Amino acid sequence: MDWRDHGILLTTRRHGETAAIIEVFTECHGRHAGVVRGGTSRKIAPILQPGAQLDVLWRARLEEHIGTFQVEPLRSRAAAAFSGRLALAGLNAVVALLTFCLPEREPHPAIYAQTERLMDLLGQDEIWPLAYLRWELALLEELGFGLDLSSCAVTGSTSGLAYVSPKTGRAVSAKGAGEWADRLLPLPPCLRGEGRAPDAEIVLGLQTTGYFLAHHLAPSLGNYPLPEARARFVDQFTRRL
Repeated sequence: MDWRDHGILLTTRRHGETAAIIEVFTECHGRHAGVVRGGTSRKIAPILQPGAQLDVLWRARLEEHIGTFQVEPLRSRAAAAFSGRLALAGLNAVVALLTFCLPEREPHPAIYAQTERLMDLLGQDEIWPLAYLRWELALLEELGFGLDLSSCAVTGSTSGLAYVSPKTGRAVSAKGAGEWADRLLPLPPCLRGEGRAPDAEIVLGLQTTGYFLAHHLAPSLGNYPLPEARARFVDQFTRRL
């Protein structure tokens, strides 16, 4: 059994004396693990950094085996990741959520393409947080927990939308919310792709996507808590306000 693909390195851990086990989010084979022989060597270890873009060749005797990877670097994102605290926190949030959310060996080409675009913006702190928010929306959609922000769940109106129902993920207008407004989640314009998306709005958007990640997606995976890396990124970003 063998295949070749390209992907984003998510995790690496030592295996035995000289090898490493890595997980790569690939375009056609999803989140996939394998052993890299000599993965702790001076030649290969610098390549195996989270976020790195790799060309990988996977081989195994049987498909269900963990198999081995041969890796070639396509591009490193280390310089962008270490350009500042926000960039590093953002990279850690992305790889942690992908490792947490994605089923093994299940292709998700749409979210892969958006992840690659997001990673290529790493270090551009003025535009990256909004791109990250849109990526979380896409991740929820891809895994079956997408938000419907097109019209009010109560009145059917497409104007005056100000909230999101924490139960259904549907938009609610200020008029439709009524006395229930304080129980609803915020719907800033940037969450609908509107307006200039100031940082304060993005923080509100992350509050809403974070709720659905924690209270809808995570329970479907066994009710484990979200990776702390996401909270650290949101905290780092909020400090800009």
